[in-house]
Amino acid sequence: MDWFTAPDYWLSRLVFQRALAGLYFVAFLAAALQFRALLGERGMLPIPRFVARVPFRRAPSLFQLHYSDRFFALCAWTGCAVAVALAAGLDSLLPLWGGMLLWLVPWLLYLSIVNVGQTWYGFGWESLLLEVGFLAVLLGNDEVAPPVLVLFLLRWILFRVEFGAGLIKMRGDACWRKLTCLDHHHETQPMPGPLSWFFHHLPRPLHRVEVAANHVTQLVVPFLLFTPQPIATAAASLMIVTQLWLVLSGNFAWLNWITIVLAVPALDLRGEAPDLPATPLWYEVVVLAVAALLLGLSYHPVRNMISRSQIMNRSFDPLHLVNTYGAFGSVSRIRYEVVVEGTTDDVPRGDSEWKEYEFKGKPGDPRRWPRQFAPYHLRLDWMMWFAALSPAYAQAWFGTMVERLLENDPATLRLLRRSPFPPEEPPRHVRARLFRYRYTTWRELRETGACWERTYVREFLPPTRLAEAVSP
Repeated sequence: MDWFTAPDYWLSRLVFQRALAGLYFVAFLAAALQFRALLGERGMLPIPRFVARVPFRRAPSLFQLHYSDRFFALCAWTGCAVAVALAAGLDSLLPLWGGMLLWLVPWLLYLSIVNVGQTWYGFGWESLLLEVGFLAVLLGNDEVAPPVLVLFLLRWILFRVEFGAGLIKMRGDACWRKLTCLDHHHETQPMPGPLSWFFHHLPRPLHRVEVAANHVTQLVVPFLLFTPQPIATAAASLMIVTQLWLVLSGNFAWLNWITIVLAVPALDLRGEAPDLPATPLWYEVVVLAVAALLLGLSYHPVRNMISRSQIMNRSFDPLHLVNTYGAFGSVSRIRYEVVVEGTTDDVPRGDSEWKEYEFKGKPGDPRRWPRQFAPYHLRLDWMMWFAALSPAYAQAWFGTMVERLLENDPATLRLLRRSPFPPEEPPRHVRARLFRYRYTTWRELRETGACWERTYVREFLPPTRLAEAVSP
């Protein structure tokens, strides 16, 4: 079938696959380095407790069959190794079926992690990586030209990511319609980056232009992805530029980067196409069957996307094959942060010395400038932002985190930038307090050197001993 493949897109496929493998590596690395404190046998939300109450059909995972911290580490590091192999092009050295199986390995491993990851893996980019990763299995290697249907389905994902995000904004917070959301967003976003302070202080008319340009990119440009070249390339390029702007303005894990990667197959990257053999019949049948399945599964995401009661970031099947996406339907006007502190006093007093725990990414010390972490995902830091919005977000895990801090648990402390207590002298009490944070002005920055100014609001968790640790 001559129509089945698009040989001119072989270079676009190559760049897409290598970049996607890099994102897989980042995702597995974050899992390997963070899981013990978050999901391990002594984690804040232990996987064994989860799989004991959730059946396999609702959350298919290798860890439904067996769990130990050692087995999880093996899966995560195996995912890292396979991702490196794919980034190096090992799939191109294998027969077509072997390359497909190799791409299937990280998808199965990451699906196993996401489906037992609970709160820590409830972010839209987890499902997005799985949906894109599944299509990568069907994209083929150097033995075949890229299938047209798979290239179309990749554009279909990009369309839903951008158009869904645009719709949720227009239906959500009025500030998106008034073009004023960026007056607040750079200051209140989950994890600011090193340039976020400067983005916040851009002139307000420029903020209006940013929001208007965002609406055009998300509500108009996605339709151009399905037009002939070079218009589709221009549309994808505009999306890439917009995403790079977002990369500079904040830390959004790999959300922006995977959107950029998704735009690559729509680019007409001309190069001398290699001579490719005829496409095997079995491969055509598999691609056609899976494409039909995925188009059928798109019904619920599309219905949700066009609904007035649209919801963000939801999977409609346990394999995360087709999902719905969206972000920042509402924008906070005030930034709150939970500050966690400990003391070695047996009985806390008014003059007790409370020492602050420093997190890696979330704001803490007003003088400490935010760092760039994306595409790496600091899961605890992100959830601390949600906890500041409402204690309900932290109810399931905050008490256990406090227990681990009272024990000076090494796995938990590795999630932090710094603990104020040496390993041999854990705190006797830990407390949490809620502060309001705002960016300093240019004048305040020059005078104090601090990028944040914070004001105490209320107690979040009272001083708590080891035997008393409870959720807020």
